[in-house]
Amino acid sequence: MLIQSVHFLTVCSSFPRQNPNRHSPLSSSSSSSLHPPLLIRFRPSRRQNLQHLKTLGIIPPYTKPPPPEIVSKILSIANYLKSMGFSDSQFPRLSFLTPQIFLSDVADIAAVFAFMSDDLAASPQESIALIHRCPDLLLTSADDCLRPTLAFLRDLGIKNLNSPTSLNAHLLNLRVGKLQEKIRFLESLGLSREEARRVCARLPAIFGYSVENNLMPKFEFLTDVMGRTIEELKGFPQYFAFSLEKRILPRHLHLKERGVKVTLQRMLLWSDQRFYAKWK
Repeated sequence: MLIQSVHFLTVCSSFPRQNPNRHSPLSSSSSSSLHPPLLIRFRPSRRQNLQHLKTLGIIPPYTKPPPPEIVSKILSIANYLKSMGFSDSQFPRLSFLTPQIFLSDVADIAAVFAFMSDDLAASPQESIALIHRCPDLLLTSADDCLRPTLAFLRDLGIKNLNSPTSLNAHLLNLRVGKLQEKIRFLESLGLSREEARRVCARLPAIFGYSVENNLMPKFEFLTDVMGRTIEELKGFPQYFAFSLEKRILPRHLHLKERGVKVTLQRMLLWSDQRFYAKWK
């Protein structure tokens, strides 16, 4: 159900029929100007507004209705998002993941769309898709986070950040301090700052990996268990993208049992069929 802020109903006045041969002192245009159509404006009822928000999935059914001022605020956000291109089917995801969006200010959300258009050079469709993949973007400050992060990522050499992928959406939502933490971690492993930057540029997903639960255990397995060097990691930083339990460990053990040692690329990039057919 589409909600319009104002509905119009035109009521036409009726006039007695006149003899067409009879001369009238007033022309038809004069008569029209003297008797303009009567416009009566109707606003949707509170019940209609609540039903509309429930249909969009913003207000859960069978719950106590919010106060009128809250309903008005939610409607203003929903109407703005619709005007920017969001479809009705996209609202349940927004409401489920980030319900606080509908209690924010329209001006703050408009600033995010302006960033995407002006700074990121994203089309309206790309902007919608990026936000759909990471709704938290609508709650992120364009000045304090989005613009500094975009500049940082571009300085690393990461391109096509307007492409509506989940990776890009979540990268843009990270603060610069969080990005710098990963570079410092790689430096602590023995990489120079420039080498650490290159690793991040080749594997941007590394910015979303946990140091304690992901990166460090994989690095320790690389050096302590597999006996490989940091140089191999520099040449193949995608090593960090593979599962330790499901890919790295079983393939390492499979090769070790057969006395075979290959590059990280051949060990990890090959499909299961090709890998296990090669080393039976």
